[in-house]
Amino acid sequence: MGSKARTIFTGRYAATLLGCTMLAGLPAQVLAQDEGADAAPASEARPQEEQPASVPAPAQAQQEEGEIIRTITVSGAQRLEPDTIVSYIQLRPGMVYTAAAADQALIDLANTELFADFSIAFNEDTGAVVIEVEENPIINRIILEGNRRIDNEEILPEINLAPRQIFTRSRVRADVARIIELYKRQGRFAATVEPQMVMLDQNRVDVIFEISEGPKSKVRQINIIGNEVFSDGDLRDEMVTREASLFAIFSSNTSYDPDRLAFDQQKLRQFYLTEGYADFRVVSAVAELTPDKRDFIITYVVEEGERYTFGDVEVVSQLRDFSSERLSAGLTMSEGDWYNAELVDQTIEGLQETAGAFGYAFADVRPRISRNPEDRTMDVTFTVSDAPRVYVEAIEINGNTLTQDKVIRREFRLAEGDAFSSLQVARTSARINSLGYFQENFEVEQVEGSSPDRIILQANVQEEPTGELSLSAGFSSLESFIFNGSIRQNNFRGRGQTIGLGVNYSRYSRSANISFTEPKVFDRDIALGFDIYRQDYNNGYFDRDNATYEQATTGISLRVGVPLTEYMSLLGSYTLNYQEVTVAEEQFFADFDGDGVAQCEPLLAGRYLCDALGDRLQSILGLSLTYSTLDSRVRPTRGENVVASVQFAGAGGDTRYVRTRLNASKYWPLGSGFIGSVRLEGGYINGLGDDVLLTDRFFLGEGQIRGFDIRGVGPRVVRRFYEPDADGNQVLIPLGDDRNQDDALGGEAYYLARAELEIPLGSGARELGLRPSIFVDVGSVFNVDEPTLTQSPLPDGLFIPQRDGDGNPLYAQTVLGNNGQIISTQIVTNPVGPDGRLNQPVGRQLPPFVEEFLGDTPSPRVTAGVGVNWNSPFGPFRIDVAYDVLSERGDETKTFSFNVGTQF
Repeated sequence: MGSKARTIFTGRYAATLLGCTMLAGLPAQVLAQDEGADAAPASEARPQEEQPASVPAPAQAQQEEGEIIRTITVSGAQRLEPDTIVSYIQLRPGMVYTAAAADQALIDLANTELFADFSIAFNEDTGAVVIEVEENPIINRIILEGNRRIDNEEILPEINLAPRQIFTRSRVRADVARIIELYKRQGRFAATVEPQMVMLDQNRVDVIFEISEGPKSKVRQINIIGNEVFSDGDLRDEMVTREASLFAIFSSNTSYDPDRLAFDQQKLRQFYLTEGYADFRVVSAVAELTPDKRDFIITYVVEEGERYTFGDVEVVSQLRDFSSERLSAGLTMSEGDWYNAELVDQTIEGLQETAGAFGYAFADVRPRISRNPEDRTMDVTFTVSDAPRVYVEAIEINGNTLTQDKVIRREFRLAEGDAFSSLQVARTSARINSLGYFQENFEVEQVEGSSPDRIILQANVQEEPTGELSLSAGFSSLESFIFNGSIRQNNFRGRGQTIGLGVNYSRYSRSANISFTEPKVFDRDIALGFDIYRQDYNNGYFDRDNATYEQATTGISLRVGVPLTEYMSLLGSYTLNYQEVTVAEEQFFADFDGDGVAQCEPLLAGRYLCDALGDRLQSILGLSLTYSTLDSRVRPTRGENVVASVQFAGAGGDTRYVRTRLNASKYWPLGSGFIGSVRLEGGYINGLGDDVLLTDRFFLGEGQIRGFDIRGVGPRVVRRFYEPDADGNQVLIPLGDDRNQDDALGGEAYYLARAELEIPLGSGARELGLRPSIFVDVGSVFNVDEPTLTQSPLPDGLFIPQRDGDGNPLYAQTVLGNNGQIISTQIVTNPVGPDGRLNQPVGRQLPPFVEEFLGDTPSPRVTAGVGVNWNSPFGPFRIDVAYDVLSERGDETKTFSFNVGTQF
């Protein structure tokens, strides 16, 4: 016989049949075996007509008989069993070996995606089929490179490839598509992913995804075609998507989002429906990506249609307790008004709430709208379907592991067996939300009971951490360096109790306090609490050389509160303070009258301060009446809050006065994220038989009215000093110069008003916690007895002598040596020395000055400005820029102020 003939089919041929393409960076080797003869793929097999005609027919029959498969073997397999590989194909021993069967076997092997290369060889002499394979490598690692905007933890769970899995090209292609889709969701349509692989030993491979994130694709332009009634700008304002611009730098809505595009179409429909255009429709909405893949251009084609008015509007009630005529008379729309779909929805909600308030929990309100194109009117009939009156069958509380059931249950405004009321359910949800123990936007769920007239109220809560540990440091223009530390538990032992410990240190003050509050004593509507505290105030920044006075207060306060109504409560308190007010005697005491006793000298210490010196006990009774409908205690957006309080000092102790205060505020949403607020407050203190001490008066300035320095508003004594001019003449230093001395006296009455508008920013800025606002502050503090003023216009100023214990003035006597040098100096009471020379008086020499009493007027001080609140990572931050519109002579203004690291 001649040489052996072998037919070889390879994986390269199979790849051609499957139309596969190689991935960039993923090389593949094609293995072809040829044992002494050229391998010829089936596609190159010679046609039958090219065979020599001399071959007889019996020889062809023998060849066909020789193509019977006798054995099938597998070589090159490492992880897979040979029998497993053979099971993937249809070739079996005893079958006739044909080119078509070999092609199909190659296709079957390719479909498994288990092999990097493979071939099939057939020995016609022996009938042996040899399948040679090169298995795909095992993935060692998945490496992401170039991703900065999306973390590895966000990408890896989204892809299919993982370590210890078999590498396949189809999975790589699928994962590339998934990663690109992740970036598209973030608006990065120019992102590209290039897969690479690094071959390792033991047939392992590292798969690397090289990511080029590209810029964020912004919405460059929004075009609207077909609108005639409303301008493009009006319609863009209704959309969530915003055009990229300098003013929208903090907005995250400038990127393209298909879901947002659909939502904007719905927003346009809602806007036109609220304006009466019932036939409005969006014909098309197309987003086109610019060639550089950086920006999108969105084009809307709209049809506005005709404008409609309300026609016949009525309510048909099937509830026996509700009159159709009365309900119809209470509707907010009437015939002839422009049609408003939003008003229709609000009417439905209002009717449902009204029915729910009277116990019809499942009242169904359905509108029937009839369009009349001829006269362009919309007839609306609201049908209130009949429903049984509902009663509360049970109240269920679920999800609380720490908080006791009674803490939640006592906030319910309904009890089991009560008639259902949607108003009381809403109030219950608000009260539980105000606890601050559970998830935000908690709502009491309503579940049908055992019968149609029964309902189950469920409080499915998710407990949040209620402990607070706060350590912060910062700097503010008001307090300089600030340190705050506090620990607080708002749900102590799950009983709703509050316990706290805090310390504070700043340039002006130091304090420490311990507090405890029991909101329900013996499960009754009585709140009880106490505070123990120590407060040190020093207007010289804790520098004794610069301090005018120091005030230390140690005290305890007891509180008892009871609710009067759902929104009103009464709080009584008793405070016992031990107060110490001191100054540095060596600096501010003098024996000016020569009686031998050094006393506080007003010329040195400031007006009214000398009267406040000493130790005293204060016994204060307080009473506060509070009315509040605020939706949030932390950051209210709607509601009112009014607090009226009175304090009486004189139930024992050393001070006697009556202090009254009124504080009122109102918040309301203005739409589009704007929040308006107005705050009014005022107070008056009346001394009972004695003058009101400096430490008990009202003060205004930075921290209360923006645009003024600390204690910069109100009565004050300004001591203006003289200085020589260029010609040597004594002239007064201008008012407001730091070289003058300014003593704020406070007042017995004050008022303060604030109007503020919070301006919404984009969602990106809101996520950063930025809340800008514009404001106007108006206020004044006044009503204090005018002090006796002193003037020292003499060129030598005013000399305050120092005296000994017997009241004798002191003098400095110097002893001179023979050469005139000073040998010693001693303090004596004789004005003349032994040598007949005059001794130098000892005392305080004040330069020439004039005192003025300023600012005691109720005339309003007005400031206007802008401010920004920022919940920064290092603590709350507030910055204000205010300009004084109206001020009085002597007021101390301050344009710029900020506060970091403490509450404000």
